Amino acid sequence: MLVLLALPALLASPVWLMAVVLKLLSAALPGRRPDWAMDLLRWCAVMAAVAAVGLYLIGLGAVDVAAHESASGTDSAPSPSCRDIPPDVRRHLAGYRPSYLPLGFDCVLDDGTTFSSSALYTWLNGLVAACGLGAAALMVAWGFATERRARAVSPAVPPAPRP
Repeated sequence: MLVLLALPALLASPVWLMAVVLKLLSAALPGRRPDWAMDLLRWCAVMAAVAAVGLYLIGLGAVDVAAHESASGTDSAPSPSCRDIPPDVRRHLAGYRPSYLPLGFDCVLDDGTTFSSSALYTWLNGLVAACGLGAAALMVAWGFATERRARAVSPAVPPAPRP
């Protein structure tokens, strides 16, 4: 089910990349608008948020595919995602545990410990967090810059005296 969300995110990735490149080129070339810096800051914040959501959806799809492969079919035991672990550890496999927040697919050993099936999820979690925090930081910077610009345009009005 979650794969249906991941496929559009995966297919939209090249379009997102082209939009980012074109926007950065339009900001670097002469003839840009006078408020190009504020526009670029806001646009980068939105694109970072879109990247975080897209990467998370792709990760959800990857976890869902791994869980589906492990739950169905004649070749599902041991889990296909857990077959790459060392043979001495593979003998102690007892099951698997998908995780959707944070993204991950862990192989559970018979003593209850877990063994990560892939470093892909570590990278995806890091990229989602970096894009999300970057989007938040850019939005805060845009808010501060907007406030600073508004204060610079309006003259300072002294407070009215108290009667």
